[in-house]
Amino acid sequence: MFKKIIAVLLASLSSAALAVPLGSQSVLVVEDGTGKVLLEKNANVVVPIASLTKLMTAMVVLDSKPDMNAPISIDKIDVDMLKHSTSRLPVGATISRHDILQLALMSSENRAAASLARTYPGGPNAFAAAVNAKIKALGMSHTVIEEPTGLSPNNRSTAGDMIKMATAASAYPEIRRITTDSKDIVNINGRQVEYHNSNRLVGAKGWEIGLSKTGYTEEAGRCLIMRIKSAGKNATLVLLNARANSARVMDALNIRRFIAGDEAAPKVMKASNRHKHRAAKHTPRRHRRVAN
Repeated sequence: MFKKIIAVLLASLSSAALAVPLGSQSVLVVEDGTGKVLLEKNANVVVPIASLTKLMTAMVVLDSKPDMNAPISIDKIDVDMLKHSTSRLPVGATISRHDILQLALMSSENRAAASLARTYPGGPNAFAAAVNAKIKALGMSHTVIEEPTGLSPNNRSTAGDMIKMATAASAYPEIRRITTDSKDIVNINGRQVEYHNSNRLVGAKGWEIGLSKTGYTEEAGRCLIMRIKSAGKNATLVLLNARANSARVMDALNIRRFIAGDEAAPKVMKASNRHKHRAAKHTPRRHRRVAN
């Protein structure tokens, strides 16, 4: 009898996934509070996670209860020598740890994330040990995080483990606030520099977002973690390895419609396909930006 019940549950989940067009390689959508799985696609496949890593970096830094007003200077060692990603944080710039965390989470600034690990109490080795301890404490048994930015393809996990990380991150008021800021102005070397959220859905009409983090590298594709509210229902979603930003956004839109019970959701499939084909033509240009 028990096997029959499991089979029915699995069949219903598969049917739901088929009813919603999903371009991401791995997808998991879970109802907040109950933990009920609403949608699932390859949730146990281990893949690179790009800048979703920065949620772990933020949690570990905040757990150390550092002085958030303390100044941090960007060092040469913080510069990305793996992907050679661009940055508007020049070497030598000095800003508060609070603003560094803001840029690392909201705008996915790689030098900011690197500097947080470098200035962690006890240094980078202590930071790495704290990350591993946090991974173990959260039961993320399929996760490996080797560095704080997500630039390395060796930072790998599953959609299932990313749900655990997102749930834990949402318990930090500072992380919730920063990741749902649409923009911020930071003083860098006497200049007021405006930064924007790497997730264009934050602040968009019709979206109620309680937590957000994007990610991108060539190996990881377009990734996204969000906590959303739709038609009074709260859910956390994880998207891994969408092949274009448009596909990632379309997946999020279709999931929101599915959660709300909008019967029109499957009708978006043709639009999703058009976006996918259009994005494929421009893939080389998008590869210039990484880990956001």
